[in-house]
Amino acid sequence: MTDILEQVARYGYVNEAIADDIDLIAEINRLKKEKNAVILAHYYVDGAIQDLADYIGDSLGLSQQAAATEADMIVFCGVHFMGETAKVLSPEKKVVIPDLNAGCSLADSAPADKFAEFKARHPDHIVISYINCSAEIKALTDIVCTSSNALHIVNSLPKDQKIIFAPDANLGRYVAKKTGRDMVLWDGACIVHIDISREKLQKLREDNPDALLIAHPECKEDVLMQADFVSSTTGLLKFVQENDAEKFIVATEAGILHKMKQSVPHKKLLPAPATDNNTCACSECPYMKMNTLEKVYNALYYEQPEIIVPEEIRVKAYESVARMLELSKGI
Repeated sequence: MTDILEQVARYGYVNEAIADDIDLIAEINRLKKEKNAVILAHYYVDGAIQDLADYIGDSLGLSQQAAATEADMIVFCGVHFMGETAKVLSPEKKVVIPDLNAGCSLADSAPADKFAEFKARHPDHIVISYINCSAEIKALTDIVCTSSNALHIVNSLPKDQKIIFAPDANLGRYVAKKTGRDMVLWDGACIVHIDISREKLQKLREDNPDALLIAHPECKEDVLMQADFVSSTTGLLKFVQENDAEKFIVATEAGILHKMKQSVPHKKLLPAPATDNNTCACSECPYMKMNTLEKVYNALYYEQPEIIVPEEIRVKAYESVARMLELSKGI
């Protein structure tokens, strides 16, 4: 195990070679049963991982599953803060992720020391933090939210309650506009959602006038203003399933298209184009794509890399996440 831990320290993941004749999916499913493990996957990871996961969802659904699971081990296929959230909610369970390098640009935009100073300048404000943040930020937070429940949580507070909203400024502006609340915003952003090209999107809309534009609220305001529908990842999926339109331009991370195509194979789904040219001509999260079947297998087999959250941080973070889950019952 020392060698495995050295690999994790050096690479951020278990770098053990896997024999060519191993059926990864069959072996992952075998190991899950043997170790009483559950695989949770975000909509943005590779489709092959989504297909073998026990639960696929957005941040709210994944948090609810992490809190409720009876498994002994959680293999979290997403990004680092998601594994942290699972450990915060289920400290008695072993939580592993395929690659420690799978961070989050939005979480990185809010260093805990700088945010603590920011919070101290607004002592009469309650802090609502988007779940896409570190455990340290959650520990400085009163209520965590997700894009699925942000409006509900803000509206649950008294009208005269002063609010700091962090770390995503685009989501914060969207929530402020929808609720009419004057919130102090931390200036953070997701590289995937702000990288959607306004010019390329305009051209795509001109070429597809019959398509509805649906967008995640982490997108820039100019994209949200022209969108036909704005919602969380799960909300976008449900809209595509239930709306009568036959064509959609999807302004969020392209991984959601996998589940959308499975749900509505007869409909045409067009990813909103990114500013930079890439292999898919869409918006992809480089961190989510660090999750691979090989890394999932190794994480499950060797039970590394393990997520560790210091207990002092975990207890404080738990309070803000638990309050979110309590306020989100029925959502």
